[in-house]
Amino acid sequence: MIVVTGAAGFIGSCLISGLNQQGLEDIVAVDLFGQESKKENYQDKKIKFFVDRNEFESWFDEHASEISFVYHIGARTDTTEQDVALFDALNLNYSKFVWRICSSNNIPLVYASSAATYGDGAFGYDDDESKIKDLVPLNPYGASKNDFDIWALAQHDCPPMWVGLKFFNVYGPNEYHKGRMASVIFHTYNQIKEKGDMRLFRSHRSDFKDGEQLRDFVYVKDLVNVCLFLKDNKIKSGIYNLGSGKARSFLDLASLTFKAVGKEVKIEFIDTPIDIRDTYQYFTEANMQKLINEGYSTPFHTLEEGVADYVAQYLMKNRYL
Repeated sequence: MIVVTGAAGFIGSCLISGLNQQGLEDIVAVDLFGQESKKENYQDKKIKFFVDRNEFESWFDEHASEISFVYHIGARTDTTEQDVALFDALNLNYSKFVWRICSSNNIPLVYASSAATYGDGAFGYDDDESKIKDLVPLNPYGASKNDFDIWALAQHDCPPMWVGLKFFNVYGPNEYHKGRMASVIFHTYNQIKEKGDMRLFRSHRSDFKDGEQLRDFVYVKDLVNVCLFLKDNKIKSGIYNLGSGKARSFLDLASLTFKAVGKEVKIEFIDTPIDIRDTYQYFTEANMQKLINEGYSTPFHTLEEGVADYVAQYLMKNRYL
């Protein structure tokens, strides 16, 4: 059986879809399953067991011998949340227990780290493990992910293969429930439907024009492809970037969404909210060479391809992956 934590969420549910497409149905889905807005993410998937997040530790202890692979995708991902204790519980300590059971039972582990660990990018965006202890994330979410990366690298008892994936800005189907934390494409599409225009955050730095803040946007289908590759190919354990490898502007992102729905581009700029202004990343770009060196060769969607597919095949049809 294959465990997927965060199974009701955006990335976890897309990953289960990818596993199902490979013909794999012995999936153990771990999450809190009471949120109505997430039900469509998983209700049509082939899943063997649903396990409540709060009961997973005892379930895993009992069934570890039946597990062949673990994807630990579940986490508290709100970058505006300031409760450090919450992140310690859900992102750090919960991940440690998953690691320990995988280590003691010889189960390969892939877990979700984050590009938020890179902070303002002062140390670059290379997945160089010697730099991880020096990184300064800009919020408690990023700090919790970096704390676990540091902890993982210090362990002597490890899973037979383990990979921490630093997810960059992921977009795509199954993010309908995410509210404020959904991708700019999702918000652009809905604002175009409602009002015919879109609002983007104004730049508060003189070296970036409005809308020209740059991020590495990665389509969730590409992320799933990498996760499946890691199941089927044993690579060197460690921490790897997972982005498209190409920074693009928010203006590009929004303009491509207008194009996908056949509407004239109408964009207004508004001030970045105070609660995230000081922790806002103006540039991210994944160096993907490390994963490529391990044999990953599947091309990533360009932003043009990813936005067109997401809008036409999912948002306009209200479909799930």
